[in-house]
Amino acid sequence: MPGSGKTTVGRELAKRLGLRFSDSDHEIEARTGVKIPTIFEIEGEDGFRKRETQTLDELTTESDLVLATGGGAVINPLNRTLLSERCAVVYLNVPPHILWERTRHDRSRPLLQVPDPKGRLQQLYTARDPLYREVAHIIVEGGRGTPHAMVRMVEKELQVLCAH
Repeated sequence: MPGSGKTTVGRELAKRLGLRFSDSDHEIEARTGVKIPTIFEIEGEDGFRKRETQTLDELTTESDLVLATGGGAVINPLNRTLLSERCAVVYLNVPPHILWERTRHDRSRPLLQVPDPKGRLQQLYTARDPLYREVAHIIVEGGRGTPHAMVRMVEKELQVLCAH
């Protein structure tokens, strides 16, 4: 979800594991030369989602990478397949009221530029939570601890996952 800490936790996890970090939204911006809101403005959400799938298809073939996806990546069934079959997927489950606190002053999130962004976050959470759970190999309950604590939880769960 937007504001769950994907980039912050992912960047620190990559550093601790000695891996490269990539954020799919930042990768899309680098490839297009424009910010995500501009892509939404010009191409709409459908255009952005096509770019997202292409980027995920390429990034999920790389090894030694910690990847933070955009919050809506799970909407497309193909993306869910790419992620679940090629990656160890971690879902940072953060309650909507905490997401709201983290994102309420952020104007760079196109899906939250609506009259009721708090209600929109709740709608997104309700729609996406089952999809995140479907694709996730690891679910970390977040929102209360520090990013560092979340990284330690993810590391611990990855060790368990890799031991099997």
